Amino acid sequence: MRLPQSPPSSHDLFARRGHECAETCFSDKYQALVREAQHKHLHWDRLRFLARHYGLDPELAWFVISTQRQSLYKTLPSLNDKAGQPLRFIATDAIQRDLSVIDQQFAGRIDFAGGKLSESEGARAIHAALQEEAISSSMLEGAATTRREAKDMLRENRIPRTRGERMVMNNWRAIEMVRAQRKTPLTPEFVIELQRMLTRDTLDRPDEVGRLRTQDDAIVVEDRRTGEVIHTPPDAETLAERLAAMCLFANGTMFQNETFIHPVVRAIALHFQLGYDHPFCDGNGRTARALFYWSMLNQGYWMAEYLPISRLIYAGPAKYAAAFLYTETDAADLTYFLQYHLKIIHRAADDLTLYVQRQRDKVRELAKSRRPLRLRDRQWDALRWMRDNPAQPVDVARYQELASVSYGTARTDLLDLEARGLARKMRISRKFVYFPSKPKD
Repeated sequence: MRLPQSPPSSHDLFARRGHECAETCFSDKYQALVREAQHKHLHWDRLRFLARHYGLDPELAWFVISTQRQSLYKTLPSLNDKAGQPLRFIATDAIQRDLSVIDQQFAGRIDFAGGKLSESEGARAIHAALQEEAISSSMLEGAATTRREAKDMLRENRIPRTRGERMVMNNWRAIEMVRAQRKTPLTPEFVIELQRMLTRDTLDRPDEVGRLRTQDDAIVVEDRRTGEVIHTPPDAETLAERLAAMCLFANGTMFQNETFIHPVVRAIALHFQLGYDHPFCDGNGRTARALFYWSMLNQGYWMAEYLPISRLIYAGPAKYAAAFLYTETDAADLTYFLQYHLKIIHRAADDLTLYVQRQRDKVRELAKSRRPLRLRDRQWDALRWMRDNPAQPVDVARYQELASVSYGTARTDLLDLEARGLARKMRISRKFVYFPSKPKD
């Protein structure tokens, strides 16, 4: 990731080119470029090339843009960069529209066209999404494993065999903890414990697990390909204070009369601040993404459980890094990171919509033969799962997990499905497993 160029100071620009700057503010030929830059909230690193493309002076264009933005910024209490500049953002039309859509999408239940998503379907969707999040978040940080191997490990609940698998298992357990503690106020101790869970038995130096970095830890963020330093986090001596302030912000208790901050903006800002502060020697990215989930769930956005955002970040890590760096290099302007993160949320929500549509179609298909067979709901859910995962046969233990029933009930249900010709039984190793089959004529 190339380090983006920091924008010139509007104060310095006016000191050097005051007369030209004043004239540009009223120049018609710059207005089209300014409107485009404001609509997209372009960073100087992109604006300067676009201005030259239009045959305009980049510095003069930036002066107009940055001057207009000053009156629109809204600051976030307690969150600052290492120079003491408060995090700030502009609620652009695009951001307000995105937040409105998220509020609408996340406010209701997940529906099929023909009815509500069943409890078992919802549980299975959450389970799959959380597995995907645990795997993708680990792979984003360099876990050497495949998705198939990782999913098999989580499904079988077996002991991790490699460092990459340990990262995935740690992520899985940490996400489960976040779900369980969603109503618990955020504290520095909670954040440190989260990092401990995420990094246990995965670091070259075990003493870096579960503690803040110190002055002796020379931690910088480098481009993995070039080795270029792209971020130097705040001084270690300030971390305890910064972490405490971040928790106050996360809990919405910084000021009694605090200016309203949209809950999703709060969650995204929390994600950014933890990543920016880099309070740990390792595991900062995973911890930041886990805190985003905690904040969304804590503030009532329950559908966040279904959104494996790390998979989409993993698909385009350069854009993720650029969103961080644009904010850092433009005087703590969080708008860049907000724009990026909101797009990720929307793409994840779109994926969920497609999932629900597929499930709706499968429900309708199975419902055609449901009445005459008179199967229990849990049996239909198991058949649907077997049809969705034909390469993963179901044994009694797996059926118990899917249906939340006793061993005896699971065995009886599977034998009933076999007797009806809806499942076929095979012996693999020392146990019987079941595959889906067509009903008997």
